[in-house]
Amino acid sequence: MTVTLEQPATYDLVGHDIQLAGVAGGAFEAGFSYRIHEGHDEVTGGFLAGDGSGGHSQFQLVVDVSRAAFKLDRLFVEVFHVSANDGAELEKTVVPVVFGPKIVPGYRNYLEHTVAQGETLWSIAKKYYGSGNLYYRLAAANPGTITNPNVISPGQVVRVPQGD
Repeated sequence: MTVTLEQPATYDLVGHDIQLAGVAGGAFEAGFSYRIHEGHDEVTGGFLAGDGSGGHSQFQLVVDVSRAAFKLDRLFVEVFHVSANDGAELEKTVVPVVFGPKIVPGYRNYLEHTVAQGETLWSIAKKYYGSGNLYYRLAAANPGTITNPNVISPGQVVRVPQGD
């Protein structure tokens, strides 16, 4: 049996409803599990995939994590199947994502801002949030593109989380 997670992608910015999608199967109708966690709390569940004859099929589900007491803005989404022999988690895929509600209160979506010559995270935060002091939101929302908050480049696309 195999399971591949195609959504979310690494460092996607997610909200309280996290869509999981991919391909799984390799048995008549196989049971798979998911876990979304950040080391303090977790949300778990399962789903079935397969085509009824040992083939693979796509899966898609939405996981509501609004009741989880996540403390961090980085979550890990895991999908796997459990061995009937010893309970081991097999074919596990782990994808790190960014949890928007821990970055911006009332997170609902993000805008994309293309960095212009002379801009800093401070100036971008001031433009969108009214205060340069909130630059850390931009750094947290872009771990795949911003490795040093003091260094951004013209043409770079920065995700700007939006809230209520």
